[in-house]
Parts: sequence; structure tokens; C-alpha cells
Amino acid sequence: MPLNIAIQMDPIEKVRIAGDTGFALMLEAQARGHRLFTYTPDRLSMRDGKVTAPITPVEVRDVEGDHFTAGEPERTDLSTLDVVLLRQDPPFDMAYISSTHMLERIHPKTLVVNDPAEVRNAPEKLFVTHFPDLMPPTLITRDRAEIEAFRAEHGEIVMKPLYGHGGATVFKTGRDDPNFGSLCDLFGNLFREPWVVQAFLKEVSEGDKRIILIDGKAAGAVNRVPAAGDLRANMVRGGAARPTDLSARELEICERIGPALKERGLLLVGIDVIGGRLTEINVTAPTGVRAIKKLGGPDLAAQLFDVIAARRAKGA
Repeated sequence: MPLNIAIQMDPIEKVRIAGDTGFALMLEAQARGHRLFTYTPDRLSMRDGKVTAPITPVEVRDVEGDHFTAGEPERTDLSTLDVVLLRQDPPFDMAYISSTHMLERIHPKTLVVNDPAEVRNAPEKLFVTHFPDLMPPTLITRDRAEIEAFRAEHGEIVMKPLYGHGGATVFKTGRDDPNFGSLCDLFGNLFREPWVVQAFLKEVSEGDKRIILIDGKAAGAVNRVPAAGDLRANMVRGGAARPTDLSARELEICERIGPALKERGLLLVGIDVIGGRLTEINVTAPTGVRAIKKLGGPDLAAQLFDVIAARRAKGA
């Protein structure tokens, strides 16, 4: 049965379709005969408990530079839709959190993927700390003395913002780095929240593996290898995508965290693993689906829509 599906996303005209997971989901939904609509989160409204947005009907095609045709927007009660895909990029700020509060009013009558309350309660760099034995040594703080003690213990460390994304503002520093003080000043001026400080994993040169889990099960993976002279493996930062298989350790990680993801209604999740250590659990707008398929891996968009169809058949 055709579904009415809205995608809460960044402006569709700005989407880089070659690597965009949200766009892959739109292509799959359209291929199944579902009706697609888009809107940006700044257009959400709530009046007397009713959540609305001006949704725009769209048709999509996998043609760079000519990837969509849009109709006329019409303000619509989102509870009348079947599915909303929560796909705008972070930052995970108060605007993002506010949108999850609004979408929580329509879920699960309208199936929101991922569950907005759990997205709000599971920011990627904090949720992962529920599994400390799977992680590298990790400190969350903005206390410089704590960071200095951590650096003295571990030598080389990585510092990144707690609510950052896409590898932005990620730095490596060592025991004798003369830039350490300036780096702390920079973070202190840029970010009001605590920062993430982790022991540096030298295995990152061999790749930062993105593993996609669908409804709590490992579904596919891509190995992202940093560009020369960069410690960040994110593909938006120049990391190269390579096909990969999952090791026994990586399967163990997925089996450990899978039940928690399923229990929270987190249907599409991307985790990052370096050298057998879990570094992040991405639940806001995880990427990697298109790269995995292009490298000969499974069609994860199709797998996700099989799950969505089953949920809708059961009334979510």
C-alpha cells in the first residue's frame, strides 16, 4: 500500500546526492510507489497541540544537478502522514532538540524514523558511553586540569566537540604539543558544552569503519580511510571509501549494542569503529548507505523500508 512519507531535511536543492543517505531513502521510497514530501525543520509549527509544516510534494531522480522536481507546498497536519524521516544534519542544538519535542507529539501514530524522543536522549557521543568497555579511554569535560591529566596518562589524544558532526573541529594533540593551550582556548570560546577527549587510536590510519545497523542488526559497512595528512576519515572530509567485511570483534560490538538500539526504536544507526574500539553511535542522520551499495554491498535503503513497511502494517 502506498505511504505518505515526509522527509524533515536540509533544503533539497543543496543535497549532495552522491553520498546522501536521505536521498537514497527517497529513491527507494519512490521506487516502491510511496508519495514523497519534504520540509525543513525551521517550518515546523505547533498550535494547540497540533504539529504542522508546509510540506512540498517531490519527485526524485539520481541525476546530479537535476535530482528533483517540486510541487507547491501545503501546510499539513503531520499526524495525517504515515511516516516522517528525520534526516536534517546536526548541529544537535536547541533547535534540533525542539524539533524532536514537536515530532514526539505525532509518534508513533505517524512513524518517525528515528524515534524523536530517543534521538533527543541518545546524542551520539554520549549514548556511546553506555558501553565503556567497548570504547577507547574517553573523557567528557571542559575542565582543563582533567584534560591535562588525561593527556599526561595517554600521551596522544583527540579532542572534539560533544555535539559536532562530520569530523568538523577534530584535533589530535600530544604531551609536548605547544599548541595545546591555544587549542583549549579555542574550544572554550567556541563551545559552551563539555568536550570529548579520547586516547588517540593509531589504527585510524587503516580506516574508521562505519557500520550500519537496521532495527538493531548489523546490515552493512564501509571502511573510511583518511586522506594523507589528515586524521579524520569522514568522507565529507576527504576520506576514501573502501569495501570491507566485519571482523568477529565488530560483530560482537553490534550484538552488544543492538538490543539497546531496538528497544529505543532507533531503526537506522551508524556506528564508528577504529581498531576494534567503538567511538560513536550515530542516531541523528547516519550516513554510509549509498557508499556501501556502490561498493557492492547490500541495499540498506531497501532493508530499512522493509522494516518500515512491517511497522506500518502493525500500526507502528
